[in-house]
Amino acid sequence: MAPPDMLEDQPMNLLSRSSLAGLALLAGCATPGGVAVDASHSAQSQDSRVLFLIIHFTAENHEASLRVLTRGNVSSHYLVSDESPPRVYRLVDESRRAWHAGDSAWKNHGGLNASSIGIEIVNMGGRPGPDGRKVYAPFPPAQVDAVLALSQDIIRRHGITPERVLGHSDIAPQRKDDPGPLFPWQRFAQAGLIRWPDAAEVAAEQPRFEATLPSVAWFQAELARFGYKVATHGELDEATRKVVAAFQMRYRPARYDGQPDAQTAAMLAVLNRPAKP
Repeated sequence: MAPPDMLEDQPMNLLSRSSLAGLALLAGCATPGGVAVDASHSAQSQDSRVLFLIIHFTAENHEASLRVLTRGNVSSHYLVSDESPPRVYRLVDESRRAWHAGDSAWKNHGGLNASSIGIEIVNMGGRPGPDGRKVYAPFPPAQVDAVLALSQDIIRRHGITPERVLGHSDIAPQRKDDPGPLFPWQRFAQAGLIRWPDAAEVAAEQPRFEATLPSVAWFQAELARFGYKVATHGELDEATRKVVAAFQMRYRPARYDGQPDAQTAAMLAVLNRPAKP
């Protein structure tokens, strides 16, 4: 926990008159590096430098997660433990860049470390099961509640829009699968933090895509329009499958095989419509 602000904790009757006078002067004038700066005016045309919130799992236990994120060559702003109750660690101040996103892109933005806040969740991630397919570890309800509350606070303070609340697998689908298919993105949608494809609209759209499945180029174009970095060459290569799988893992976690199909097409079509006011 960060130490309390000693000045705020000090009783007012212990503050000297000279201290109060000094505070009055500092309210209108800051002195970084000894240079007088007048801070009494504030421009209307500004917003937060933080544009994105990125969710991860650590794929390590509690102790290893803390060690890697504090002593290794990666970091995140926050780490949410799997203890009961969960603990929220702030490892990097929000004003500073954490090294959590790596080689990443979303729409017209790349290198998202510089414009994002990262939340790592202690979770073992996916491990090979008996059939060789990954089996993912669940997230305890109390941990999800903590991640949701933390996300709500970050999003509110920085004005992060719903289309910029993402998983690591969204911004780096060729190399990452976190936070995985068991992360409850729909809870985030119910809280108003992200958009979710309306089930009735998807059901209405799906028959026309079942009658005629769009081309691979259509899927690539719609995924790129949504925000994913994907080539639009019209070939269903491994890179395209990984992007399709990332989208499915987020919006249809029951099946994320990376195969373009009618339901995936319907969800894309619905999500790419202008958001309802």
